[in-house]
Amino acid sequence: MGCKEQVVPGLIGGEDICKLREAVCVHVEKVYDNCREKDCVEDAVVDFVDNVQDLISNAVKVKTKDAEVVAILADLEDVPFKRGFFTVNVRYKIRVVVEFCYKDVTGNIVNSSPKVGFVWFSKTVILFGSEGKIKIFRSVDPHNTLPIRCEGCNDGCGGLVEQDNLPIIKVEVAEPIILNTRIKRVHERHQCGCDEEKSEVTNLINGPQRRVVVTIGLFSIIKLVRLVQLLIPAFNFCYPNKECIASTDENPCEIFDTIEFPLDQFFPPQKFDFPGLEEPRC
Repeated sequence: MGCKEQVVPGLIGGEDICKLREAVCVHVEKVYDNCREKDCVEDAVVDFVDNVQDLISNAVKVKTKDAEVVAILADLEDVPFKRGFFTVNVRYKIRVVVEFCYKDVTGNIVNSSPKVGFVWFSKTVILFGSEGKIKIFRSVDPHNTLPIRCEGCNDGCGGLVEQDNLPIIKVEVAEPIILNTRIKRVHERHQCGCDEEKSEVTNLINGPQRRVVVTIGLFSIIKLVRLVQLLIPAFNFCYPNKECIASTDENPCEIFDTIEFPLDQFFPPQKFDFPGLEEPRC
């Protein structure tokens, strides 16, 4: 079987191997270690942007309409006596939109406007990130970006730090799944060990006792990567193999004609069409 004239991105067959042209040195992020996490964040307290204490006090029902991870803070530390391993501390900031149901002055059940709040969730994992004693700098346009200042020198280094001696943390996260939303009495306490001979004294912190808490399902992948040079086989440069279709006001119907009829929207898939679902046996 002869070789194809051009190899395009996608699956390749055995006949495509003869189209390999060269070994290419590329500068890429190599994943040294990773792990997947399936976390159930139970009864996490929601901190609202607005004052919603009156709504919480009068609510008969509460529900979460939307949830989104808006920020992730991550840092790492060396694991003592275990070379190349790091403790990775990850903190998720989750934005939730909550709606309250309450009785108005006439006794009717009404819905409040959506209220925005935030939930914080922290976790720690241990991953292998290898060792490195170099820093990688990349050049920048001095007119657009201020150069990095070196210690002990007055002039700019003319580059930005792309990687220091530590590995880079990468976190991939799916959209959170809201499992439960409710109003709960939260007794926030702090302990004061003022006298070692006395038992620990527990004091209540002034604040609202009824709080909105949510239970969230969270799927994420945490990685440690480093910039390295790898030698890989290459077929060719990746040329575009199709022309762009422009959408203009002159031919909107022509663009619409390129869209296939959405049959699956009119005929929803059946149970056996979903992977992993089997009919129960009698």
